Amino acid sequence: MEAALVERLEAAVARLEAAVASGASLASAAPRDLDVPAALDPAIVAYDEFVAEAVGRLMAAAEKIGGKVLDATKVLAEAFAVAKDLLVQAKQLQKPASMADAQDFFKPLSDVIAKATAMTEGRRPDYFNHLKSVADSLPALAWVAFLGKDCGMSFPTAHVEESWQMAEFYNNKVLVEYRNKDPDHVEWAKALKDLYMPGLRDYVKKHYPLGPAWGPAACAPASQPKAAAPTPKASASKAPPPPAPPSAPLFTTEKSPKSSKPKEGMSAVFQEISSKPVTAGLRKVTDDMKTKNRADRSGVVSNTAAAPATPEKTSRAGSFSFKSGPPKLELQMGRKWVVENQVGKKTLAIDDCDSRQSVYVYGCKDSVLQVNGKVNNITVDKCTKFGIVFKDVVAAFEVVNCNGVEVQCQGTAPTVSIDNTSGCQLYLSKESLGASITSAKSSEINVMVPSGATDGDWVEHALPQQYIHSFKDGQFITSPVSHSGA
Repeated sequence: MEAALVERLEAAVARLEAAVASGASLASAAPRDLDVPAALDPAIVAYDEFVAEAVGRLMAAAEKIGGKVLDATKVLAEAFAVAKDLLVQAKQLQKPASMADAQDFFKPLSDVIAKATAMTEGRRPDYFNHLKSVADSLPALAWVAFLGKDCGMSFPTAHVEESWQMAEFYNNKVLVEYRNKDPDHVEWAKALKDLYMPGLRDYVKKHYPLGPAWGPAACAPASQPKAAAPTPKASASKAPPPPAPPSAPLFTTEKSPKSSKPKEGMSAVFQEISSKPVTAGLRKVTDDMKTKNRADRSGVVSNTAAAPATPEKTSRAGSFSFKSGPPKLELQMGRKWVVENQVGKKTLAIDDCDSRQSVYVYGCKDSVLQVNGKVNNITVDKCTKFGIVFKDVVAAFEVVNCNGVEVQCQGTAPTVSIDNTSGCQLYLSKESLGASITSAKSSEINVMVPSGATDGDWVEHALPQQYIHSFKDGQFITSPVSHSGA
């Protein structure tokens, strides 16, 4: 043990001398190396080895890709470095009594996660699926905030698994998109998955199954963490160095004692519901309001009929801020058709297109677009009451963050993806019945297919949005909820 301590101290001195020679401050090189007991903690040593291998592999793949993918991967490396810093400092601090008491301590991790999320916001950036994979995976590191079974979180191992499921949807998109195009992107996606599953999951299961190890009660409270130095830049071949010291919250949920203060959030909602008659405010459904008696349901996307005058439903997709900019319908760089901010235009059309081009539709409302030709892929993003008719796509058709869209495929489409969308009517031709339809965080999805018995008729199929999960024979069996009754 003495030999190991001497070796660590010698390494610390060497790093300090190197920092002075390069003009860096002593504080930026000293804290982690001089904390010898923490550095020799087997769990921390194992963490360094795990991060050096797993994050190093991911960073190596990202450097081959460059651009925003590399930027997002650097943020991920920073997050893993922050998590290590929290684990080291936790052993020298009291265990917080509640999540509210630990908000300041966990804030650095919360800030890094927010940084990754900000990279996916606004107009859909290049390599969106890569960025979303990173942003949606980083909440897995919140396992370091597990304070016990009553803290409102799953146990650490389960939390990592659940968090990865959120990111896997977009990570699989990267794999599918680049499977036969670019092995560097495929390697990046595989490295990201291996980082969490089984990497982080197995590490947490082995070393911290019940959460971080906290110091004795005599230590300083976690709300007053020790100051640490700024985070050096992460390297692709080494474990990310220590980040800035924790000083603020990961979660904003707060449990407080009962008081006379008015209830907020869901408590206020349930209180209001319980204080009123159950049927208060409901309107009687008359015959002319029933779907079967409505003349505006023609069965195909129409470029003349206006959208039904029904009240807009509030949904996750409808909660996005809609900022209208100048309308566009143009071909950019000869490869990408951009249709933006079109409002009330029922006769939009793209005629001169080919299979190497893509179509990106953003921020359109109460409009209809017709794509007359084969294109590589089509994406409809943040549109409301929008209709689109297209013939053939080579790769995929995607609907993201939309509310009330109608889609008609007159030719073939191997993949249809619907994400974070409320209200989608999808009309498939006979040639496109083999399409693979993927949906996530969406509701009210109806697929219309041509009837085999009568030409011109459509048969409607509602895709399930509720599921039952049953534990049988050592695994969970998932099946859609079936509703009965008239």
